[in-house]
Amino acid sequence: MPAATGPLDSKLDSYIADYMRAMNAPGMTLGLTDAARTRRVAGYGFANVDQHVAVGADHLFQIGSITKSFVALVILQLRAEGKLDLHKPLLDYLPGLPIVTEFGPITVHHLLTHTSGLPDNLGVFQSDPAARLVQGFKPGEHFHYCNAGFDILGMLAAKLDGKPWRECVQQRILSPLEMSQTAGVISTAIRGCSATGYEPFWDDQVYPRQGKLAPAGNLVMDDTAGCIASTPGDMARYARMLLRRGEGPKGRIVSEESFILFSTPYIKAPEFSPTASYGYGIAVDTLDGHKILRHTGGMVAFASSIHVDLDGGVAAFASINAMQGYRPTAVTEYAGRLLGADREANVLPAAPELADPLDVEHAEEFAGRFKAADGRRLVFEVQGRRLLLMHGGKALPLQHAGSDSFISTGEGEFARYSFEFGRRVPNEGTKPGDSPGNGNATKPAPVVEVSYGSDWYVNAAYDGPREFSIAADFNAFVGCYRSESPWGDVEEAYVLKGKLVLSGTTLDRIGGALFRMGEEPWTPDTAEFLHIFEGKARLLRTGGINFWRVETE
Repeated sequence: MPAATGPLDSKLDSYIADYMRAMNAPGMTLGLTDAARTRRVAGYGFANVDQHVAVGADHLFQIGSITKSFVALVILQLRAEGKLDLHKPLLDYLPGLPIVTEFGPITVHHLLTHTSGLPDNLGVFQSDPAARLVQGFKPGEHFHYCNAGFDILGMLAAKLDGKPWRECVQQRILSPLEMSQTAGVISTAIRGCSATGYEPFWDDQVYPRQGKLAPAGNLVMDDTAGCIASTPGDMARYARMLLRRGEGPKGRIVSEESFILFSTPYIKAPEFSPTASYGYGIAVDTLDGHKILRHTGGMVAFASSIHVDLDGGVAAFASINAMQGYRPTAVTEYAGRLLGADREANVLPAAPELADPLDVEHAEEFAGRFKAADGRRLVFEVQGRRLLLMHGGKALPLQHAGSDSFISTGEGEFARYSFEFGRRVPNEGTKPGDSPGNGNATKPAPVVEVSYGSDWYVNAAYDGPREFSIAADFNAFVGCYRSESPWGDVEEAYVLKGKLVLSGTTLDRIGGALFRMGEEPWTPDTAEFLHIFEGKARLLRTGGINFWRVETE
């Protein structure tokens, strides 16, 4: 840990130490700035755990989707140069794109705001030359995060600028901001100066907070949805430009007009926070009455967060060298609050509470005995604030994974799936949050069922259907599928209560072996089962990635 130089640093360092222990983070890099200068650059933990290499200020961390804001700024530069119109049909610029726009023309504005209607594929070009990205809704109607859209924007920038993205971003953003250590693309060439990234050791199991990690393999990527690697010092320079509304050390990166376009909240983006909207490649939020620009970045083995308080004049960037399903947003938010209070000579705020995922509010709601149709039972008990699965003479603590979802912390036991509890369906005329029969609209409906993969159990209070019809061809789709892509890992298809489910996401048949992912009728994300041979699908295609059936058990 870096030596603290004052009360602000001491508070932040103490919080980060607790945060890293609680979140099982191998290492972290941090950059703090105000509008005038870099306030601090620091590293914590290990860039390589096995070799005990401490995180240094020169280690590159992959910033993931924070790259999208770089792409947006380049696009706005090209607009200011008269090379593109944000509201002109995209296919006028890139007529050969493999996309289908049945719901209406897509513009650059739609791509910048994740409102194009295209699926959230990893990349644009698929292994099947005939495959196309197909819209699910009219552009502008919904916010649907779309990595493929920013891959397209990177290709558009390269075409209009007449040079590859790595040169385009270098000349337009990195060099003018003196970001001399930043790489515009992730390549083998930067591996020697990069922190080692970590991912869950078991890629076919759900990951508990303190689960085992393993070094990830080498990644090469020029997809502009998230291909930049940087240091905390360079990211502080980038954040400082945003605080100065587009002005760099040698002149403006974008004009005031372009910065307004960049930071305008165009559409609600609840994926970032309940109050967030989305601008151009950046989320626009409000915190403590201040306008905040924020974004996160998730890679195969890195997770990052940037927090820019435009009204407070301070900003923070943090990145961890692991992908465990979370981003270090809490660190950048707290750092921003500390910097803001220090700038205004106010009392430094206390650190936010780090909740123990084993502590469950109202754990008693989930306790009880649940029985499957074949007589198998699951028994859950409460001990203090913890929910325990009683199994084989042992008590397995369950980690709360959000809403009514829990994960076993017993290594190897019930590790493959999460436990998904279900509540009594409200009667017609009641609200979803009502507890039927007691007249209390604030108390949640009682828990009456729980599933673990395809296994389904109910308690004595369950009064719904117990038998479900199953499509005859679902058996061909059920199974485990593995991808060779570092982004893919494992997908598992199973049947639960008559519905086909893919790794926890319900599938809705569109036609044949093609399914829509999730509950929203407009979502463009799909899963398709292909090559039915000897009664089994041999290939699953989803998110633009191929997953091949494997039978190892």
